[in-house]
Amino acid sequence: MTPFGPLLTQLCDDAALFPPGNAPIADAVPAHAVHTAADHAPLVGSFVFPAGRLGELAELLAQEPYTGELELSLTVPTGTDAVAPALAKAATLDSVSVTALEIAVPAEQTVDELFTALGEISSAKPELSVFVEVPRDERRPEILARLAQTPYSAKFRTGGIVAEAYPDEAELAEAIGTVVAAGVPFKATAGLHHAVRNTDPETGFEQHGFLNILDAVAVALDGGDNAAVAEALADRDGAALASRLKDLSDERAAEVRSRFRSYGTCSIADPLADLLDLGLAPSTVSPINSAADAVAHREGTHE
Repeated sequence: MTPFGPLLTQLCDDAALFPPGNAPIADAVPAHAVHTAADHAPLVGSFVFPAGRLGELAELLAQEPYTGELELSLTVPTGTDAVAPALAKAATLDSVSVTALEIAVPAEQTVDELFTALGEISSAKPELSVFVEVPRDERRPEILARLAQTPYSAKFRTGGIVAEAYPDEAELAEAIGTVVAAGVPFKATAGLHHAVRNTDPETGFEQHGFLNILDAVAVALDGGDNAAVAEALADRDGAALASRLKDLSDERAAEVRSRFRSYGTCSIADPLADLLDLGLAPSTVSPINSAADAVAHREGTHE
């Protein structure tokens, strides 16, 4: 058992390279090493890495070898055809291991073609966790139904750089209700910048909270319908959310996380700060201002 408990351990995948953070790779990789050695390390999951930038990673590691093992959750936005060459490239990198794949579904790919390709990938690399980024189109119901008969998991986009990228409470509640009922694990990505549902003051976008998603899964596991799940997603009372999640037994918390595996965040500092403010992170854990500050502290250059 880690100090963060079964509810929060490895909840935050490090997606520093992605919008809106867009950290330079030369900063993001050493910062991930700092995160995985810090007192907040149990909160941190895999390093989310785009398949198309493996060449850049090779160049960086040739200059600055990584201390330890860099575990990647490899995103493949162009679809299943790009998986094999990406894995072959990653296999040539020292101190790098791919633990998961996050595979998008191109618009032209049929559901049958998708699952045939996934079967080939799984047969070749059965040790990898495979997440299918479920599209928001007419293929979604069939893909979700068929995932229930496989070892693959779902991935849902919960935001982006435009308002249309954010599913509303009803859409996300339906998705969560469907996968929880079917026993399909899922992860989320984009837009989850804070623990609690909020309106971004700069963009005006309505943003989901990662604690809301944890609570919504608990509601769905308790038999709540989509309306009840949507209500949990819409809750802006951080103290109430934190109280409900604190009251979960370790067994129930572990069950919630067996469904909601993790989410990608471009900042580890932000969710950690929110969890400390809400009393959900151990009080012994120190906040960080940014990944850059964390690296500076490690190297003794912080002013």
